[in-house]
Amino acid sequence: MVARVVERLLAAVAEDRTDAGVAVHGVYRPAADDKVMPPTFPEGPYLLESRRVDGEARATVVLDQVPSQANRIEEALLVARDKGRIELPLFELRAETERGPVRLTSLEFPHRYADAYLRDSLVSGVRFDHSDVGQRLREVSAEDVRPLFERDPGSLIFGAWDSHRKGRWAKFARFYASSMFGLDPQEGERRSMRKDPLNLSGGIDDKTRAESDWKFIAVGDKAKDKARDKDKKLSVIGHGHALDGAPPGGMVISEARRDAWISLGGLERLRFGDVSDEVAQLARATLLALALAGDRLAFDRPSVWLRSGCDLVRVRETLAFERDGGEVEEFSLSAADAVGVFHELRDRTAEAGLVMASDTIEVTPIPSLAEAIRHAVMAAAGEE
Repeated sequence: MVARVVERLLAAVAEDRTDAGVAVHGVYRPAADDKVMPPTFPEGPYLLESRRVDGEARATVVLDQVPSQANRIEEALLVARDKGRIELPLFELRAETERGPVRLTSLEFPHRYADAYLRDSLVSGVRFDHSDVGQRLREVSAEDVRPLFERDPGSLIFGAWDSHRKGRWAKFARFYASSMFGLDPQEGERRSMRKDPLNLSGGIDDKTRAESDWKFIAVGDKAKDKARDKDKKLSVIGHGHALDGAPPGGMVISEARRDAWISLGGLERLRFGDVSDEVAQLARATLLALALAGDRLAFDRPSVWLRSGCDLVRVRETLAFERDGGEVEEFSLSAADAVGVFHELRDRTAEAGLVMASDTIEVTPIPSLAEAIRHAVMAAAGEE
């Protein structure tokens, strides 16, 4: 199985390729046939749009956008790497806070290889951009993506742009994209209320944090007006009933869809410096295999949990090479086989002279970033 897919991917990225890309189409239903909770937006609250589905225009609601789907794949790749299932290069930042250690990796940095977390870190005491690995990443260009292939291939798959450093840096457009949406959406309603089993009532004497000392004020007489003030109610510090008003009520949908596309045209645009055509072909096939492995690790599952209230059960799914002239060649690929295909192609590329690393480079935040991290962690703890 692995050997056959390896050869198929090499053919897909050959100079005389007849494939346009790899498409994944998944159909899902809401768990328990319940409503779904799409992401909310200030002007929405939900994002509604018309799409062509199965050849006809349909009303849809967005359930998960392209950047979010990429993050889910990166999360799946990180989990697989931590478990030893897949070998990938990684940058790992660690910081100590009063609430324990914080770990961030290059599979979590918002801007991937170009992220400020890397820029504002140290490698063995040397500022990242001045370290050997940092200098190597600064050599990347539209004509030679080998530094990213070696140290952060996800930047090539999901896209990256170094927009924070001075100078003009190459923009790397994603060649993998996935999104999820619901069909025939109808907005639902919801009323939310937190109930206190003792139904405590009354107020507090001042605006205060929940963990500080506070003075109880019974409702009545002079205290009544004070306790009526919303900012003085017991619910402010977590006691008593609290009505949350009318939050977004979710959506009733007929089904959910996931559409993913791996663009072989986009992959073809990647240049690898002065390597031979054979090595470039191996490198592109390796990146294609890694994109497939990430997709399978994240989505080759019986269900997908997008967020609270949006648990989707897979009904069916197809993977296919879409070919010149509209021909479709379906195939199947498990997560384990996809990882095996990636490892085989990566090893063959390394034997040809282009090596993708598999080690972890540890970085530590500079003092100002470490302080910002500690402050963010403590602020989040206070909000909780």
